[in-house]
Formats: sequence, C-alpha cells, structure tokens
Amino acid sequence: MKPKSHYQSLFQAARQQLIKDEYEVDQKIGDLSDTRRGITLLARPDLNCKTNIAAFLNKLQLLDPSQYYYPQSDLHITIMSIISCYEGFQLRQINPKEYICVILKSLSETPPFKIHFAGVTLSPAGVLLQGYPDGEALQYLRDRLRQHFKSSSLQQSLDKRYAIQTAHSTIMRYKYPLKNKNKFLQTIESNRHTDFGTFTVNELELVFNDWYQRKENVQLLHRLPLTNHR
Repeated sequence: MKPKSHYQSLFQAARQQLIKDEYEVDQKIGDLSDTRRGITLLARPDLNCKTNIAAFLNKLQLLDPSQYYYPQSDLHITIMSIISCYEGFQLRQINPKEYICVILKSLSETPPFKIHFAGVTLSPAGVLLQGYPDGEALQYLRDRLRQHFKSSSLQQSLDKRYAIQTAHSTIMRYKYPLKNKNKFLQTIESNRHTDFGTFTVNELELVFNDWYQRKENVQLLHRLPLTNHR
C-alpha cells in the first residue's frame, strides 16, 4: 500500500475509534516503574521541521494540555525497531558493537535521502505526522536491515509489533480521555495536508531507549552517517 493510502485508511479507522470513544489511553505515560527498553535505529528531523511541529502541537495543547506531547528533543522517525521495547531489557544483555557492524553493512550503499512531512493523521493511540520519503532509499535500507539481522544470531525483533512501512513520526499520545474531542478532531482535520517541511537524512542514530524515546532515558550508542557512493 502506498504511504498516502496507508495514512488515509489509518485516519479513517482511528477517527471512528475516536468518535466512539474507543481510542487507546496510555496509562503507562509517566509511570516511573515502567522498565520497557529497546534498541532503535532512527532519524531526527531538522530544526525547521521541529519548529513547525511544535507550533502545531501548541494548538492542540491549548485545547487539552493534559495529553502527552512530544518535546522537540524527542521527535524522531523510526527507521527500524531493532529490539522492540520490553520489560526488563538492559543494555548489558547485548554487545552494541555487533549491532553496529550489521547496520554498517546494511548502510553500505544507502545515500542521504529526503523526507517530506505533509499533514497529520490519527492512530488508535494518538497523532502521527505523515512522512513521505523521496525515492526508494528508505525502503531499500529497511529491506537490507531485515536481511542482515535475520541472517545473524543477534537478539532482534524486527517487524514483531508490525512491519514498518512508512516514515511517520508520533507527536502526541492520549494520556487521559480527551476533554474537547470535537475541537480536537476539527484541528486534526484542518491540518490533514499542512506542510511541515522537508529535511535531508544525512545520518542515523542507534539508541538504547524507553517506549517514548524520552531524552532523559535515551542513550546514544552510535551515529551512522549516510554517504553518497559514486
């Protein structure tokens, strides 16, 4: 399914859940006893995109400040969830250097690529930014990561939760039942096609992280630059 169609079907389904009050409120946000941790390969948007995203989130915060809004420091696009977060996982259980070697092998022919943030959509658990990668570089990279990790003996859970196929970014999660559901939905619908900017992915980050990618719980393991191969 093409990204635009995927985002549209996601919006329609999540919109109905929202209307019927069947959306997912995350009761673990802010839970200090939450030990879910994992390993993620991700990309960070540039300052221009972050500024535009923050301006939009400010509108939502005025409607309902009780929800969980991602700060600029935590905004990201998941390239691949290498080890999906689970309770009790600790960094000492793996050798990060082995993971870096597999990723570098997968990156060997991946040039920098652009991602365009155009519009927002809903998920059952919150609000997503619609990312559109330029060309096939991202898909090619993900396929190579799947191939190389699945042929290794390393602990991994690629595609365990779902087979990632878009370049979306989660920017808000439902922490409590919505206080102003109608106006919230109106704001989402009026920003379905808002242009949040385009940025170039020149490097990726391999991180040890919590479920929400909160800065205070993220440990950078390695920066991986993308280079043009001629």
